Amino acid sequence: MKYFYFLKIFILTIFLAQGQFDLDGQLNFQGNIGFDDDKILFSGIRYLPELNYEFKLDSLKSFTFQSAGNISTSKFFNRENKTSQTVDFSPYRIWARYIYKQSEFRLGLQKIDFGSAMLLRPLQWFNQIDPRDPLRLTNGVYGILFRQYFKDNSNIWLWSLYGNDNKRGFDILSTIENKPEFGGRYQRIISKGEIGFSYNNRVVSQDSQKIINPYMENPESRFGFDAKWDLGIGFWIESTYVNRKKNIGDFSKQFLLTLGSDYTFEIGNGLNIMVEYLVSGYGESNIFRHKKTQYSAINATYPLNLSQSFSFLYYHQLQSGNNTFLLNYQYQFNNFVGYLLGYYNPKTIGGIQQNEIINTFAGPGIQLLLVFNH
Repeated sequence: MKYFYFLKIFILTIFLAQGQFDLDGQLNFQGNIGFDDDKILFSGIRYLPELNYEFKLDSLKSFTFQSAGNISTSKFFNRENKTSQTVDFSPYRIWARYIYKQSEFRLGLQKIDFGSAMLLRPLQWFNQIDPRDPLRLTNGVYGILFRQYFKDNSNIWLWSLYGNDNKRGFDILSTIENKPEFGGRYQRIISKGEIGFSYNNRVVSQDSQKIINPYMENPESRFGFDAKWDLGIGFWIESTYVNRKKNIGDFSKQFLLTLGSDYTFEIGNGLNIMVEYLVSGYGESNIFRHKKTQYSAINATYPLNLSQSFSFLYYHQLQSGNNTFLLNYQYQFNNFVGYLLGYYNPKTIGGIQQNEIINTFAGPGIQLLLVFNH
């Protein structure tokens, strides 16, 4: 039997030797000064090492493997001189992909992202991208993804996920970790734009606020629609309708709709203005009878030159009157990128995806982010 073992090792070694390895990574430092009542000081270092392997079987077939980790350490200080320090190591991406002609199979811990909206995102079903984060970091999901591309530029996505219980996007309830979820998406090019239809089915349970029976399992179906047009001015629409099979009162049904537009004005180097409006509601029968909420968002971006840019982000929640502001100055150095951010976040943020990777703080503050990629 040992001869078969050594034969397997030999064949695997020959196989790996035919491919190409690449070791990449991102090292970033985050410093924060908060001017709220707690006067928080924060410093953190994060390293995302990434190993890529690619083996091309022929011109039509290829195999790719990616493994990335998330190593971080951070320290908090407050005005009472109390400190807390954390050290963490967790997987960031671990997936294998096989491509044959116009078909793609990907298995493992991966990022799944689609939709037309940029700031207020009803279709943020499988990631935690925070629009305030210039790096757009997000935890992945465990599962298998199949994509088929056609000659008319349309494509089909099919997925099955397992072992994911974190809330994402506008989730009210959490997925039961040991229950699989599955779904699909169809998108295609239309006249001066593109359109997509999405579906996902999962089983949910109560969240930490115990709004439903803790032992209840509730099948949930999600239906998504999005479209985008470029008519000189960009326009898009994105929506999600959620139906839970078992009646749990106001949380039985949920609906979200975002309308957005952007335009680049010929001012200096080009000023891009993006606006989005989201309306959402949930209820037992009439989804807008109770709990209707509305959000608006504006993002402005202006490149100063090839190395520098400036952006402004503003969120407003109509019902509560809460406002979120973010000013971002970016400078591209030879070997790294620097971000200087001024912000104001209310204590309760609605409409913005919270990210477990990037630390955000309530109140006014200044943040420095230095990023080195290799």
